Amino acid sequence: QVQLVESGGGSVQAGGSLRLSCVASRRLYKLFVMGWYRQPPGKERELVANMTWLEETQYADSVNGRFTISRDRANNAHYLQMTDLKPEDTAIYCCELEGLQTILAPRTEYWGQGIQVTVSS
Repeated sequence: QVQLVESGGGSVQAGGSLRLSCVASRRLYKLFVMGWYRQPPGKERELVANMTWLEETQYADSVNGRFTISRDRANNAHYLQMTDLKPEDTAIYCCELEGLQTILAPRTEYWGQGIQVTVSS
């Protein structure tokens, strides 16, 4: 089984920056997509950013130009660099991977447990 561990969350003032990390316990046989989602208080989970295995990226309109997703193949990790943070970025952030664990395995989504990001005004 693949486990994802997030780190780098915390509290910051508006205008500040944070970098979230997501490390997978093992490498997938085939990776299709890696991403970051968030769930603000009282709202549904939403996509923040993702990156395909071809390194094509997609961002939510609300974070485009402020957040950057990146990956580190050697360390089975991906990151979310967040700059110019706003109070509305306050949420629980979860990382996600989608791929094949082995050549015969079905396509599966793996999720981290989530990490709190709080932005104060």
